[in-house]
Amino acid sequence: MSSDFIKYWVGQTISNLGSSFTQWAVPLLVFKLTGSPLNLGLATAAVFLPYLLFGLVIGAWMDRVDRKRTMIGLDLVNAAVILSIPLAAQLGHLSVWLIYAVAFIQSTVFIAFQAGEFAAIPSLVATDDLVTANGRIQATFSAAQVAGPLLAGLMVSFLSIAWVMAFDAGSFVISSVSLALVRRSFNVPGDEEKEPTTILHDIREGLVYVIGHPILRNISLMMALINFVGATTFTQLVLFAHERLDAGPREVGILFAAGSAGVVVTGLLAGRLRKRFSFTALAMTSLMLMGGLEVVFAGMRWFWVAIPVWAAVQGLGILFNINTGSLRQAIVPNQLLSRILSIAGVLAWSAIPAGALVGGAIVEATDNVALVYGVIGIINICIAAFFRFFTALGDAERYVEERKAEERRISAEAAPAV
Repeated sequence: MSSDFIKYWVGQTISNLGSSFTQWAVPLLVFKLTGSPLNLGLATAAVFLPYLLFGLVIGAWMDRVDRKRTMIGLDLVNAAVILSIPLAAQLGHLSVWLIYAVAFIQSTVFIAFQAGEFAAIPSLVATDDLVTANGRIQATFSAAQVAGPLLAGLMVSFLSIAWVMAFDAGSFVISSVSLALVRRSFNVPGDEEKEPTTILHDIREGLVYVIGHPILRNISLMMALINFVGATTFTQLVLFAHERLDAGPREVGILFAAGSAGVVVTGLLAGRLRKRFSFTALAMTSLMLMGGLEVVFAGMRWFWVAIPVWAAVQGLGILFNINTGSLRQAIVPNQLLSRILSIAGVLAWSAIPAGALVGGAIVEATDNVALVYGVIGIINICIAAFFRFFTALGDAERYVEERKAEERRISAEAAPAV
């Protein structure tokens, strides 16, 4: 890993830790102000809505700007927006509508930052190290999801819930400094020499590229199916734990933490595994194993046995995500990366709320959450098998090698004659 990647990674690790404080604090503040489950749902909707409204436009926009400079500015905007909540609380003017607005703005900023990040990582590491880099980022992100709420819980003994969020604001400032210290550009040379185009043209170009590319088209379709089918396993976890494992709030917290711990382990192992196995073998096998363990988890009655099974399910799921994300980064030209991620994000995030609603209705109709979990596991196995044996994803390595050859050709043509 290059020194520039390490600077970037450290900054994002601190930022993710700070963000976990906010994720912990927001629902508590909303419930404290309103006492309403509906208001909690509206807070979640405020986070999802920007993906549907702005996802495609933001991705195309991030391909047109200086990504590093823009990401620094986005960090500073986030810091100011987050800080507005503790300041409003201090002045006695905190309202649930301010929290909704902050959630909406921060989610919008996150879409842009994530699109820039997706395009930045290939500038910081070699193609063969993409899985390792993405795995480390995902591992520290998940570690923050475990450590953040625990630390925030300790802080409320001497700080208010609102002022805990001030640490998140500070973490965004640290992230902006780490980005400023990175020497490499997050854009490929020559981007500024392109003929001017409109945002709509760039969105259309990205959509045509995804639809026309056999790997990207099939990844997008597969991810949408997996998210639609699998959304229920996470949204109904509390119900499953209560009915099948006789778990209370404390045990549910342990189960969530176990899932994050599983992600940390597989995230750190992702690079080593990718160097030993092809994308097809690693990604598709991990998805099949995840489906098989979901079937096992569906039959669980013993809480302490269910913990490692759930950790493995979450870990294998994120191993699949890391590899599909790294595959996109390896085969997509840099100038298209941000909008390709935004297209993938719109497809993925749109499928989650729809899948969660359908899954919830099925659980309610059957009154058998374990049966639904088992069927979901079987469907995930079938999805992986279909895309492994009947689509271009079964030969994904060929497209990676073709992209490497194209980059070598472009580099050779750009080299000065001797």
